[in-house]
Amino acid sequence: MSPIVTHKRVLSGMRPTGPLHVGHLLGALDNWVKLQQTHECFFMVADLHALMGEYENPVNIRENSIKMVEDWIGAGIDPERSTLFIQSEIPEHSELAVILGMITPLGWLERNPTYKEQLREITGRDLTTYGFLGYPVLQAADILLYKAHVVPVGEDQLAHLELTREIVRRFKFLYKKDIFPEPLGIMTKEARILGTDRRKMSKSYGNAIDLSDSAENIRKKTVSMITDPARLKVTDPGHPEACNVFSYYRIFTDETKVNAVRDWCTGAKKGCIDCKKEMAETLTKRLEPFRSGDPVARRAEAEVALKKGRERASVVARQTLKEVKELLHL
Repeated sequence: MSPIVTHKRVLSGMRPTGPLHVGHLLGALDNWVKLQQTHECFFMVADLHALMGEYENPVNIRENSIKMVEDWIGAGIDPERSTLFIQSEIPEHSELAVILGMITPLGWLERNPTYKEQLREITGRDLTTYGFLGYPVLQAADILLYKAHVVPVGEDQLAHLELTREIVRRFKFLYKKDIFPEPLGIMTKEARILGTDRRKMSKSYGNAIDLSDSAENIRKKTVSMITDPARLKVTDPGHPEACNVFSYYRIFTDETKVNAVRDWCTGAKKGCIDCKKEMAETLTKRLEPFRSGDPVARRAEAEVALKKGRERASVVARQTLKEVKELLHL
């Protein structure tokens, strides 16, 4: 039986700044796969947003974009059901961002908590740019161009979505017409998965297990993971709740396996190396769809999906911008 689609429209995207890792799979892609069963989904490669931070060295953005879509498809995103497209290939994104920028008060952008936080914490790149200050306006344009009803967000993105809603209200107040719906946030239930060194999983930390890693790389990374720091010898009883590897078993295996791992750990029935080797096998099987098949065929499938997605997205984007420009006498 075909799933019931609500026809509520979803817009979500990712920046192509490097390989996707298991954190992206758990925090976004698994949710996207579910959403496409019940919603009309537009999934965007946010390459203009990537340029915001990578403007000094943009050489990898295009290649990262294609590889990212390969991973989306490997995760179960269906290009026939969902619209996959590259942001910069739809010029209406930039044009609507300019128009919305004309009505967005500067104070709204300057009070953005993420803007202030990243200016303080990111020291390796110069972010004192117009693009970085104004990227929430571009985000608003991304959402409103497709008249998205809902946007999957993490807790740290709620302020951005609220700014989009404020822009919608200001647009309606100024021009007395209700073109855009106020998008609602779908809070994503993020699985708390840490990197191999127990810090937040991030490619910049070098602690990520990438979706496209080879079986050998998965094994090497998993075996290097930090386990229970209090367990010094194989004969010492372990403390599963303090072990990062055990958290992976909670995420990637069923309750029966989790209970078995807890038993052999607390009873000192198996050493940490053997435990990590078993997890490496589990991860290798889970990530098989991201490396199986012919790489040339995977690339071709992604490019075809993006071509079809660009055509579908363009139809919607052109119509929305036409409405906006007519209202503004442009």
